Amino acid sequence: MEHRILIIEDEENIARVLQLELEFEGYIISIAHTGTEGLIQYRESTFDLILLDLMLPEMNGLDVLKRIRATESDTPVILLTAKSDIEDKVKGLDLGANDYVTKPFEIDELLARIRNAIRFSKPRSQDPDSSSQNEHLLAYRNLSINKQTREVLYFESAIDLTPREYDLLIFLLQHPKQVLTRDQILEAVWGFDYYGDTNVVDVYIRYVRQKLEKANPTSIIQTVRGVGYVLKESTHET
Repeated sequence: MEHRILIIEDEENIARVLQLELEFEGYIISIAHTGTEGLIQYRESTFDLILLDLMLPEMNGLDVLKRIRATESDTPVILLTAKSDIEDKVKGLDLGANDYVTKPFEIDELLARIRNAIRFSKPRSQDPDSSSQNEHLLAYRNLSINKQTREVLYFESAIDLTPREYDLLIFLLQHPKQVLTRDQILEAVWGFDYYGDTNVVDVYIRYVRQKLEKANPTSIIQTVRGVGYVLKESTHET
């Protein structure tokens, strides 16, 4: 099985060398040169491992890592750090990074760490009856999102969402029947460094609800008074 690796590294020469070395080893490589671009690629595809530089433009590596780990913990992340970044290494490991290598690094060491991280990670499904489309499908009851095509369906009707509404619904779908606080939603969708009014969550929840209810009035996003929201049909299920 070919493994897919996302390299998030702003130094183009380093990224290119990594790409050539890893492709020579048989890996399929994608590259992003900013934190924002890397997060977008991560959200829109499936990777077996992420090589993540800490010093990135637009969004630093720790911010990217925190947003990844807010949604899942299975994809191995190896940090690329400078020798003096002791504090950031510790923060990265505390945030859920699996390993780190210090620049300048030996490619053989990095390859060994990559093999080790992938070996002990949760494998992607190899069920021959599973289509590639199912790998990108999130669904709960009559709501589904194809992360590859960004198609949103509710009771088989297509729902047109803005990018922020889409990210919000993705986060809810990744945690069905789990009560999510406004702070959790803010951190995952807007970023932990967002300093605006938390009411923005209420506003966007209302936008998404209105669009879903045009397809079917069945309520699927419930308000938990004083806490936040939960993706759950309004039944007496527990």
